Amino acid sequence: MSDSFGLGPYLRAQRRLARLSLRQMADLAGVSNPYLSQIERGLHEPSVRILRSIAEALNLSAETVLEQAGLLSRDEAEATNTADAIRHDPDLNEDQKLALLSVYHSYRTSSMGGAAASARGSGGGPDSGDGTDDGAKGAPPSWTT
Repeated sequence: MSDSFGLGPYLRAQRRLARLSLRQMADLAGVSNPYLSQIERGLHEPSVRILRSIAEALNLSAETVLEQAGLLSRDEAEATNTADAIRHDPDLNEDQKLALLSVYHSYRTSSMGGAAASARGSGGGPDSGDGTDDGAKGAPPSWTT
């Protein structure tokens, strides 16, 4: 049942990197010592709630731990980690966060293919003939005086 590359060994390694004893980690995560030990040995599969508590105790993102547990795909984890980093950046104001999230989601959507094709066909933007060319692509706009 125990896999040397599974969730349990990963959590044990992270706990050791954080220089926490099993008891300290259990206290921080709000679980019992025996239960945490069983998780680390691969004898129990913890709930998402427990995984989130463990992630918080280790100062890891919940998405990283959920990905390691096989409950979240790498793409979902990366997208969530980036969006969370933007949302929690103390150096950005709310307007900046919204702008960055909008651009980030736009790039993610266009890189997945669907939105890019529909945006090209829906009008707007360069070469659409509707006057909305922002000069971001192609030739610069002509300036007349």
